[in-house]
Amino acid sequence: MKYVLKMLFFWFLLLLSVMTEAATCTGKFANPVTDICWSCVFPIRIGGVKVTGLDQEDTSNPSSVVCVCGNPPKAGIQVSFWEPVRRIDVVRSPFCMTSLGGVRLDPGFDAPTGSRNRMDGQAQTSFYQVHWYIDPLFFFLQAVLDNGCLENIGFDIAYLTELDPLWKDDELTRIINPEVYLFGNLPARAACAADCVAATAGFPSNLFFWCAGCQGNLYPLNGNIQAHIGGVQASSLVLNRMIAKLHRELLMWSASGSESMCGYTPQPIMDKTTYKYQMLYPIPQTLKIAGKCCQPLGRSTILWGAGREYPVQGEDFAYQIFRKRNCCQGAINLD
Repeated sequence: MKYVLKMLFFWFLLLLSVMTEAATCTGKFANPVTDICWSCVFPIRIGGVKVTGLDQEDTSNPSSVVCVCGNPPKAGIQVSFWEPVRRIDVVRSPFCMTSLGGVRLDPGFDAPTGSRNRMDGQAQTSFYQVHWYIDPLFFFLQAVLDNGCLENIGFDIAYLTELDPLWKDDELTRIINPEVYLFGNLPARAACAADCVAATAGFPSNLFFWCAGCQGNLYPLNGNIQAHIGGVQASSLVLNRMIAKLHRELLMWSASGSESMCGYTPQPIMDKTTYKYQMLYPIPQTLKIAGKCCQPLGRSTILWGAGREYPVQGEDFAYQIFRKRNCCQGAINLD
């Protein structure tokens, strides 16, 4: 009898594995009305004065009211807000476009598949692929037209990690993050606890630039997760790493601070405090917790991620990314 039960349990696990493998490509198109946490755009400040905030978190802003840009110089008013500019898929199956409804591309070659592994006495590890979309929602919805402070480009697929040889290989990744050797020790990892506290209470600390808050170590800048606690935690860590990687490769630039008032500026080491994000899939994060439905990088997923991962259909993830924007709005000629 015990033998029969063991065999039935074995075949059940095998069937579950086959079903999971067959259904690895999941997703849906996000509804811009019901699935986007629009309060993340706030606070909005004009001339240093908060117009509306809706009790949303914010970082520091330039103190000046009037700003000057260009040659010949133009004057304008300093504005700040959080712009929804990018979208990201964190998936197990190569070329599975979760944000495009769960369609799978067929480029004609194989790429590393996502995995979860546990060795005796060690933490569970995992690997995910990432798809990075240019997604300036304001322009896409034509909510605001002809505004120099907004990205005026359409939706596009900008980056597929399946095509990046660095994304799976820790050795090759050291080409773009050689400082990883300085932070692979216990004291450096223990310091990330302070970043976790800062991110959970407000925004992460740039003093601990090698940390991803409560999600773990920011390095290496690839899809290999050394300590997988859950899918929401691991995908949030991958999101954090992807933003840092694109900054390091100068494919993402800073849009905030006094130096970015007149245009985007390169930032090889990203400012962790200039990003917020919200889940779009499998469960859109629109229900507010403590008045908020998005969070800064590194915030504990315990506060907002409970119940947002489930077997088979809920193990791939999509997120909307908001970037802090400081801009010189309404510039006019001074001469």
